[in-house]
Amino acid sequence: MPRSQRSPLLLAGLLAGVGVTHFAAPRSFDATIPKFLPGSPRTWTYASGVAEFALAAGLMAPRTRKAAALASAAFFVGVFPANVKMAVDWRHRPTPQKAAAIARLPLQVPLVLWARNVARNTENQA
Repeated sequence: MPRSQRSPLLLAGLLAGVGVTHFAAPRSFDATIPKFLPGSPRTWTYASGVAEFALAAGLMAPRTRKAAALASAAFFVGVFPANVKMAVDWRHRPTPQKAAAIARLPLQVPLVLWARNVARNTENQA
């Protein structure tokens, strides 16, 4: 399978895997939900897990791949405030945890670029 066809499937797998963890271990995600969002953190945790499943499904199907890839890029931007909150909240934790929280911040950039690249490659294959 060519790399351009593998990439959307890997991104779908990543999103689906993280989606599963939103339901399997929701408390860790609840803690990252910014306080300014209305409603309960658990609702946001589950909603983002469902969104990740939907994005993964969209990436799997060639007909919806481009739209799902663009939506995935937007999703990665949208969850960035949760990563910032985690980094701020974890600033007094042991060094490995603090480092992991801080490392998540720049990792959003390659995720956004990956999703945009999937959309661009899908466009070129059509």
